[in-house]
Amino acid sequence: MPTKRTPRKTRRGNSVAVQIAVTGAPSAALLRRYARAAPRSARADVALRVVGAAEGRRLNKIFRKRNTPTNVLSFSYGDGSGDVVLCHPVIAREAKAQRKTLRAHYAHLVVHGLLHLRGHDHQRARAAARMQRAEARILRRLGFGDPYT
Repeated sequence: MPTKRTPRKTRRGNSVAVQIAVTGAPSAALLRRYARAAPRSARADVALRVVGAAEGRRLNKIFRKRNTPTNVLSFSYGDGSGDVVLCHPVIAREAKAQRKTLRAHYAHLVVHGLLHLRGHDHQRARAAARMQRAEARILRRLGFGDPYT
C-alpha cells in the first residue's frame, strides 16, 4: 500500500539570511548559529550582512552621520525583525587589539546587533548593564567568555 507523503509545515518568520561580501569572515552557518542563540520573537526575520570598510563607512555616514566604518549597525523593522550589518575590517582590527579570537568577536557583535533588534539599547547606564548581562549570558551558552571582562 503506497503511503502519502505528508507536506512539511513551513514556518513563517524566524529566518536568518546571511550575505558575506568580503573574504575572511566566518562562514554563513556559523554566523547563523550565533544569531539563533539570541532570543527572538516568534515571527522574526533577520538578515546579516558582512561588508568591507567602504560599505561600512557609507552606511554609517548615511544613518549615523559618522564618516568612518563601525563594527555593527542594526536596522529594526519591528517584531524583532531587521538587518544587522557587520564590518569585517573593523571587527578583525578590534579582535586583534582586544586579544580575542575573530570568532569570539563576531559572536559578540552578532548577538549585540540582534539584541538591538529585540529592543535593547545602551543609551542609559541601567539599560547598558542589562544588555551587557544578556550578551554575556548568550555568549556563555555559545561557549565564549564575557566580552566585557
